[in-house]
Amino acid sequence: MEQYEPDRLSPAQVAAMRRSFRNGRAALTRRSLLRASAGGALAVGGLGTLSACGIPAAGRSQGGVPAQDHSAQEKTVNFSNWTEYMDVDDSGKHHPTLEQFTKRTGVKVKYTEDINDNNEFFGKIKPQLAAGQDTGRDLIVLTDWLAGRLIRLGWVQKLDPANLPHAYANLSAQFRSPDWDPGRAYSYVWQGISTVIAYNKKALDGVEVTSISDLLDNPKLKGRVGFLSEMRDSVGMTLLDMGKDPANFTADDYDAAIARLQKAVDKGQIRRFTGNDYTSDLTSGDFAACVAWAGDVVQLKADSPDIDFLMPDSGYMTSTDNLLIPNKARHKTNAERLIDFYYEPKPAAELAAYINYVCPVDGVKAELAKIDEDAANNPLIIPDKAMAAKSHAFRSLSSKEETEFEEKFAKLTGA
Repeated sequence: MEQYEPDRLSPAQVAAMRRSFRNGRAALTRRSLLRASAGGALAVGGLGTLSACGIPAAGRSQGGVPAQDHSAQEKTVNFSNWTEYMDVDDSGKHHPTLEQFTKRTGVKVKYTEDINDNNEFFGKIKPQLAAGQDTGRDLIVLTDWLAGRLIRLGWVQKLDPANLPHAYANLSAQFRSPDWDPGRAYSYVWQGISTVIAYNKKALDGVEVTSISDLLDNPKLKGRVGFLSEMRDSVGMTLLDMGKDPANFTADDYDAAIARLQKAVDKGQIRRFTGNDYTSDLTSGDFAACVAWAGDVVQLKADSPDIDFLMPDSGYMTSTDNLLIPNKARHKTNAERLIDFYYEPKPAAELAAYINYVCPVDGVKAELAKIDEDAANNPLIIPDKAMAAKSHAFRSLSSKEETEFEEKFAKLTGA
């Protein structure tokens, strides 16, 4: 089990956090990338304070040991999630699927949208977790790399398969066994996040784009190409284009991918590295093509006939946001029942129709078609077998690797 030490963030990690707040996944709401940026995020200076607040090292914690479960006596579950990551009715005041769960089970859900950024949220909950205390939350949603960190630290509880029959049966094969949680003993996927190539047909004006190589090397696209400011997405897509597996690469492979991107930067091929703000560049035509997140492309395509996407033959990157139960959570069984509820096809379809991310639930297509046939036939929401087979995940990094790799990427992007 990994030992937790409250070290200060490296300059590269601080730069990565700044990218996330400025223009990464924390910058815009998940439901509509055209709305104002999500509020309530802490300033980076505040995060630096949190990261060095002198919490005693936890050593080998008692992680994964269930606390006393009060689910039978207390019919409630405290659920923390990202902003705009749940279905909402027309009034904006009700979450239909959560209310369905309560009506069926009698368990009330205290739903809080208090996750704006992985690092910021980690800073919020780590004092209690390091001290072996209850965070006040029964269920949280974290991106794969941070979910893996909490599992390694022993700060989340092992799930009881007896309470998760639908989740066990219906989890899509491509998400079943990540290297940071083999067999999904501690987590289940909330939604998948695919990285693709998006393009503006009008701006391309007949130029063919089929691969990352085209983005990096075609002189007709010079100054009109965008890559993401998230290291795992941009480097991962480049590794794939180079014939390397992002789930099993060496430090030399990483350096070669950075060098390839640097060459494109030096010759002015790449216009800039962006977060969600690539959407305005793409729709305006400043980007003819760019590396993009599929959830954004779904909505851009709906708004503009010029916007489309492609999956390179080399494959594409997929990450996940994941449901976990922290140590000392009071209502573990209730949380597991809520996880399992969202692996039933009907509520999973209702959620997918609203948020437009990759649904991790097998058998959801028929239910989704009853709500939105276009969404049901959209491979960015319901990947077909061929698309799922081209999906790749970025391998887990050690703390040393993460620091070194982020420093090199920060130097590349000028962050």
